[in-house]
Amino acid sequence: MDKTVWGSHIKTSPNRLRLHHITHTYTQSAEVKMLGSDVLLCFIFYSTLLILKMYIIAIITGQVRLRKKAFANPEDAERHGGVQFCRIDSYVERCRRAHHNDMENIFPFLFLGAIYSMTGPSYAVARLHFLVFFLGRVVHSIAYLLALKAPTRSFAYVIAQVPCVSMAIQILMDVASFA
Repeated sequence: MDKTVWGSHIKTSPNRLRLHHITHTYTQSAEVKMLGSDVLLCFIFYSTLLILKMYIIAIITGQVRLRKKAFANPEDAERHGGVQFCRIDSYVERCRRAHHNDMENIFPFLFLGAIYSMTGPSYAVARLHFLVFFLGRVVHSIAYLLALKAPTRSFAYVIAQVPCVSMAIQILMDVASFA
């Protein structure tokens, strides 16, 4: 099989290409495995999605501030029309509360999930913990931002807390003998 690379003529056998592909695939897999177990990689995936969700809520808050012309600081209000826009808006405050609530709940999850991942749990069970927490937080944020009727937000909060409590209990059971 003939291959042209950067204008030069190179002869490559199909077996050599297959070996390169297998080696390249193995190298990529080995690099990912350096991060840790499948459970830890799953945790990293869902944690990254949660952090991105927090960034999105922060961006939404900023956009709502601009749209509503409701700035927290006089210098920002001056830049966008005058000090009269240094004011409180109920929807901006709702967005801020949603972001603050994320911080109150996602940061503990990041700690619990990281430690839980190191205790050697079943991949399927760990993935379920991470997925349920992630989905609960997404529904909670949507319910908060769209002011959905009660008890939607409360239900999402409770559902997201179940895996956190479960992970905390399992961590304590694993380390209790060392206390």
